[in-house]
Amino acid sequence: MLAFSGLVAGSFSLGGQVAAEIAPTALNAVRFAIAALIMAAFVWARGVRVGPALVAPWRYLILGGLFAIYFVLMFEGLKTAPPVSAAAVFTLTPLMSALFGWVLLRQLVDGRIALALSIGGVGAAWVIFRADWQAVLAFEVGRGEAIYFVGCIAHALYTPMVRVLNRGEPVLVFSFLTLVSCALCIAIWGIGDIAATDWAGLRPMVWIAIAYVAIFASAATVFLIQFASLRLPSSKVMAYTYLTPSWVILWEIALGQPVPAALVLVGVGLTITALLLLLKN
Repeated sequence: MLAFSGLVAGSFSLGGQVAAEIAPTALNAVRFAIAALIMAAFVWARGVRVGPALVAPWRYLILGGLFAIYFVLMFEGLKTAPPVSAAAVFTLTPLMSALFGWVLLRQLVDGRIALALSIGGVGAAWVIFRADWQAVLAFEVGRGEAIYFVGCIAHALYTPMVRVLNRGEPVLVFSFLTLVSCALCIAIWGIGDIAATDWAGLRPMVWIAIAYVAIFASAATVFLIQFASLRLPSSKVMAYTYLTPSWVILWEIALGQPVPAALVLVGVGLTITALLLLLKN
């Protein structure tokens, strides 16, 4: 999940640069088709049988559908939502995931985990708003934020649903079938946008973003989150998303953005404190 949070942060940084240049459904249909092909190669190379996992295929449509909703609405929301506001919405995901974990799996959140989630939330918000109280006070919920919030609900529900729907299938096969289902759902949803996109006319940066989100923010992260979801409570799995704003800062510095103020490191420290509390058995 540490690797997951870092890879997801890259999709925020790169996705924000190209969100206005390609329809969200078109971008995500291609990314998940590529991701499914990559995962298929790993399944074939490992010699894992897919047939036994095809029992009750509707399970993968549910998981793929939840993933499709999240990623399409993420890019749709980034069209109008400022990155700061969108990232603030994203920090609500661990709390919602803990709620869904209780409803679906009766996973209880004790005082230590609740404290850790709260500390992590405050720390992530501090990083997101770059230690600027004026930025916090200026936060306004607009259409883009509302759209992205719906996507975050789907993301939070996805985590406990992995454990609910998995029947002992290997993570590699389970991830592959989820990616195929996600690609199928998005392709059906956005067939018009896919056909209308001038693929040959896209600038190189768009293809770089598509390649990154397909390989690292799709194929890799689907495997990582499913692996973790079968071994950790939902609240712990999604708590790592609190690190995403800190990772985003590193991505922005790597992409030439200015270094944040030293006060921002206070928020980074809080998110690390939250993780230490969550990782303690």
